[in-house]
Amino acid sequence: MGRVLSVASECVPLVKTGGLADVVGALPAALTGQGWEMRVLLPAYKSLRGRLKAMTPVLEEPELWGGTGRVFHGQLDGLSVYLLDAAHLFDRDGGPYAGHGGDWADNVQRFAALSWVAARMAREGVAGWKPDVLHAHDWQAGLAPAYLRYHGAGGVTSVLTIHNIAFQGWAPASALTDLRLPAAEFHPGALEYYGNLSTLKAGLVTADRITTVSPNYAAELMRPEFGMGLQGVIAARAGVVSGILNGVDEALWSPEAAAHPYSVGKLKGKALNRAALCAEFGLEVPGPLAILVSRLTDQKGIDLLPAAIPGFVAAGGGLVVLGSGDAGLEAAMRGLAVAHPGRVAVRIGYDEALSHRMFAGGDAVLVPSRFEPCGLTQMYGLRFGTVPVVSSVGGLADTVINVSPAALASGAATGVVFQPVDALALAQALARLGALYRDAKVWTSVQKAAMRQPVGWQGSAAAYAGLYAGMAG
Repeated sequence: MGRVLSVASECVPLVKTGGLADVVGALPAALTGQGWEMRVLLPAYKSLRGRLKAMTPVLEEPELWGGTGRVFHGQLDGLSVYLLDAAHLFDRDGGPYAGHGGDWADNVQRFAALSWVAARMAREGVAGWKPDVLHAHDWQAGLAPAYLRYHGAGGVTSVLTIHNIAFQGWAPASALTDLRLPAAEFHPGALEYYGNLSTLKAGLVTADRITTVSPNYAAELMRPEFGMGLQGVIAARAGVVSGILNGVDEALWSPEAAAHPYSVGKLKGKALNRAALCAEFGLEVPGPLAILVSRLTDQKGIDLLPAAIPGFVAAGGGLVVLGSGDAGLEAAMRGLAVAHPGRVAVRIGYDEALSHRMFAGGDAVLVPSRFEPCGLTQMYGLRFGTVPVVSSVGGLADTVINVSPAALASGAATGVVFQPVDALALAQALARLGALYRDAKVWTSVQKAAMRQPVGWQGSAAAYAGLYAGMAG
């Protein structure tokens, strides 16, 4: 059996701020049947330090950016986990990346420490366990492949997965020595990035392989409108770049586990869940009930809704929003609810149980993102027969089949896909959604096609296993 050390800043169910955690948490179990053992290295944040007492110390790193670090190993919530206990870096109130005053000023050093320890564990092995492959995730682990390259790999190869290229781990050029990087590599072909440093770029130029979380996103990242300054770096390494779609936990996200269970062969429970959701929010919606479960940011296209939703509501539609983010967009969502009582409801914040009720009870899920590396929301929608309305970007384009005449005729259509990403195109997509909904036979066909689409981890795990096998070989 092959061995992989996965290094990341978050992992479900231990710590989560976004989709990165879902992927890191799901991969180990998905790979078990593929002949690969994966262990996960995480920081021992304040919220996790209580778990250390049930774990075994396996490694000590005495000089770790201002203090000593110790690595503990154990089984946590079904995962084989290493926790890096470095209190001076991670024992802080707040989230993984920020406190109440904003991002931690030493974030680059904090995650350089994680990467340094990951590279050492990969290079030397730990307590008799040595990986064949080091799998680094996003900028927080971007220095791990660099440390293998510049300080010795010990026969281990590395892969870096880009979950969201918008976050790049910037640092000033003056941090080069502090980050234990070689001065000779500070040039545009290696570590230098617009006169400074980027931990993500460091990983991109040193990893043996690069993956993104969808095939379409891999192609998009070589274009300036999506690459966010790194498009040339990725294009230069195109031969080692591939896109592997994320999956979702089909047991956790299951219509058969809804309050009123239903399935592709027995949809009656879907209507009961819809009625319950409307009752919960005091809505009466004669047309399609759309849901939106999202961070409220411009990236997610939330600013398009105030212009597009009134027409949708006038045609009979309704909307339930769950999310938080930009204060102006939160206010805009509240404004929609005030303007359309009985048709639009908004809950600011996040509630996992409510999100499940919304997917079970909604008719459609809106994902109007300007860019979306993979997206899990539309996959949840497919799983629940909650028809996705998505922009044609990234993993959204890879996972949703548009309701074109040909796709409808063949029974393949699973959602409404629109472009460009603007308010007019979204409004037109919502009008198409309404027309589909009014044709009960066609609507049911699209719902069932959506629910039949595979969205689990089986195919993705096999793709990762093939990637690792090629690297280890």
